[in-house]
Amino acid sequence: MKLSGRIAAACAVLVLLMAGCSVNVYEAGSGEGGGGGGEGAAAQEENTGQVSIAGAASGDEANAIQAVIDQGVNEAQDEFTATYTGSDSFEQNVIIQIEGGTPPDIGFFPQPGAVVEQAEQGNLVSLEDLGFDIAELEERYGEYLLSLGEVDGQHYGFPDTINNKSAIWYNPKAFDAAGYEIPETWDDLLALSDQIVEDGKAPWCIGTGSEAATGWPATDWMEDIVLRQAGTDVYDGWVAGDVDFASDEIKTAAETFGEIVFTDGYVFGGPENISSTDFRDAPDPMFQDDPPCYLHRQATFIVAFFPEGLTAEEDYNFFPFPTIDGNKGVLMAGGLAAVFNNRPEIKEFLELYSGEEAQCLYGQVGATTTISANRNVGPDCYDDPLIASAVEPLVEALQEGVARFDASDLMPPAVGSGEFWNGMNNYTNNGPDNLDQVLQSIDAAWPASDSSSE
Repeated sequence: MKLSGRIAAACAVLVLLMAGCSVNVYEAGSGEGGGGGGEGAAAQEENTGQVSIAGAASGDEANAIQAVIDQGVNEAQDEFTATYTGSDSFEQNVIIQIEGGTPPDIGFFPQPGAVVEQAEQGNLVSLEDLGFDIAELEERYGEYLLSLGEVDGQHYGFPDTINNKSAIWYNPKAFDAAGYEIPETWDDLLALSDQIVEDGKAPWCIGTGSEAATGWPATDWMEDIVLRQAGTDVYDGWVAGDVDFASDEIKTAAETFGEIVFTDGYVFGGPENISSTDFRDAPDPMFQDDPPCYLHRQATFIVAFFPEGLTAEEDYNFFPFPTIDGNKGVLMAGGLAAVFNNRPEIKEFLELYSGEEAQCLYGQVGATTTISANRNVGPDCYDDPLIASAVEPLVEALQEGVARFDASDLMPPAVGSGEFWNGMNNYTNNGPDNLDQVLQSIDAAWPASDSSSE
């Protein structure tokens, strides 16, 4: 789906999570509901011939999802028909359906935290109860992705599609005309930025405006830096609340981000305008005949917001976020499929839909920039050359164990989509002198039950 819908969906689920809207459909009573993985789990029901899927992707991307389902699932068997329904209001709608005891068979959730919450409420069927072999799924997706939907030793999240967030975009024509070279390390990136300033331009086009979600692009910067600079163990501890924002590792990452934000001349428009510049508009200056800025860090989905008429690789391209101190990694986002009802055709749908043949179709339907979470689906499946080039480093990072999901999406909403967003706005707006206070304020937002001090 387009990111406007994606952000709206994210905001909606966060509001719902903070409001504690989830209920247990099995406690509420449901004559038609399936079995959750908890104590209220019902026995597997008979095949109804239909599988209903709901999610936040709408418009062209919803059509692409249905095309994958039709070609990869519906045409591959005659036992059932699977239908996807997308809505920007998916998170609100699914809560209403859960309360009424009529959830969809499968929900495509854009954030793992929502799946975990539904599992904790007892509303979902575990993959184990559906009859899946977790070891086989880990071979397909890797242990890390499967762990995002794990609750009390059971798995409730079936990895769906993902995207590569560790990308730095540029205009190849302007870049080559200026004689610039692709940086491979953080020091190279700073040296390139200095050269662009010396040439009279700003190296960076940055905007973090996103209505109620303003600030989230700056958290992505932090996450990319923490992953490389501090490593996966610190990153995982940070997500879990065991490593404070005020710790030396996270503070150092913020200061490293500050090297980009606060170095004189680095940011087009100045750091004080970062949070008031819409993230969708931020890269546009790169495509002017005489661009005032040359680099833009954003996930692969940003191409949906580039000006019309541009040609991939010719007018825009990206290079990987560089290594720091020799350490690499890939930041990703994506969704998990969660199951509300336990019937044999639902398992068969997931088996077919998640297979390499069906997942390869995502690279060929043309209306989506997402990447299959199945790490056996390689670059050759993707018709878009830039998406294909984003697949290889992501799959490689998953295989090497250095890919990590967006931290703010995994943290409790009061932190990840609350004070973390606000804190990054405070930091970019007011300068580095307030960093200690910013980090302390984010730590203070951590729910007591999730705090490392417990």
